[in-house]
Amino acid sequence: MCYSNERVRALMMFVLVALAGLLSACSMVPGQRMETPSTLDETGGEYSKEAQQKVQVPITDINLSLIRQLNGQASKDTLAPEMQSLFGKPGSYAVGPGDVLQITVWDHPELAAALGQPAGTTRESDAAPGFVVDEAGNIQFPYAGTVHVAGDSVEAIRRKIVSRISKVYKTPEVTVRITSFRSTQVYVDGEVGKPGAQQVNDIPMTLTQAIGRAGGFTSNADQSQVTLVRGGTSYPLNFGELVRTGHNPADLVLKPGDMVRVGSRDEHGIYVMGEVNKPATVMPMRNGKMTLAEAISQAGSLNPNTAAAKQLFVIRDSTGSNPQIYHLDATSPVSMVLANQFALQPKDVVYVDNGGLVKFNRVLNLFLPAINAGLTAAIVTK
Repeated sequence: MCYSNERVRALMMFVLVALAGLLSACSMVPGQRMETPSTLDETGGEYSKEAQQKVQVPITDINLSLIRQLNGQASKDTLAPEMQSLFGKPGSYAVGPGDVLQITVWDHPELAAALGQPAGTTRESDAAPGFVVDEAGNIQFPYAGTVHVAGDSVEAIRRKIVSRISKVYKTPEVTVRITSFRSTQVYVDGEVGKPGAQQVNDIPMTLTQAIGRAGGFTSNADQSQVTLVRGGTSYPLNFGELVRTGHNPADLVLKPGDMVRVGSRDEHGIYVMGEVNKPATVMPMRNGKMTLAEAISQAGSLNPNTAAAKQLFVIRDSTGSNPQIYHLDATSPVSMVLANQFALQPKDVVYVDNGGLVKFNRVLNLFLPAINAGLTAAIVTK
């Protein structure tokens, strides 16, 4: 089929315009190379130094020197003084309101009636038979009257009772024990088997014991993201770092009213996108760690057909005030060694750019429908 010269020229002009648009669009499609932003403003003038600092995002090459620098900073990290104050030797249990005491005076069975008798049917929340510490922290004991016991240890209470009833009984033998611990508790929340309140008893409640009583860590727990809330202050705890710095989590004794929350790995994912086989949000390990090599592996590795291995980037603190970009040339023989030592942080973005030919093909596919439509219109109007 023949066309007139005017229609051919018009069609050629359409194709040229489309190709010009294609070439100009290469700078707009996803997958462009990451570059440090220009120091020139819209008018062609240069930004001030203050503005340049705000505009530019530094791109740092990932090399052995950088990894040593980052690892050196991590190794120097020590617990802050307020964190070190959380560790110490536990004291004896202090009786509080709601606790139930059993007080026995030997060779005087007439005092046994003061303990009361167990009810026929009891619920878990019911107090055991004995002397219940009231809201004011007092108990009533025969021949001793009102005795303030809140905040005292069992031995201190025993001495108080002996001192009071010695006026009636000669050298009395007294035994005091706690039959029901109800005054103090801690709360464990988050990624544990059984979240909820844990009652504190005469065995000191440590951090590991509280988590153990709550069913232990779940498979989705991030052991680097444990938070202790005490008195309105939050203390971030990293189990791995505690051990690395010589602090045993079992030596951290909890206090009444403490709350422990175990974070989820889902909350600290790492985004892998671009030219990988399975773009996804990958989860850190249970210890909270994830290297660049592990993240790429979980995303199915680089796509050999489309990835530009020279252009692998890690974007950090992208929503914060100090964003950073790290670059790795994955074609280097030592790239996998570096990637296996480069530690990622929560919310990092790992981006793999595409090759120039892939970019050209993708833009061409955007314009092919328009070119085909133009050819069809020329044929129809012939």
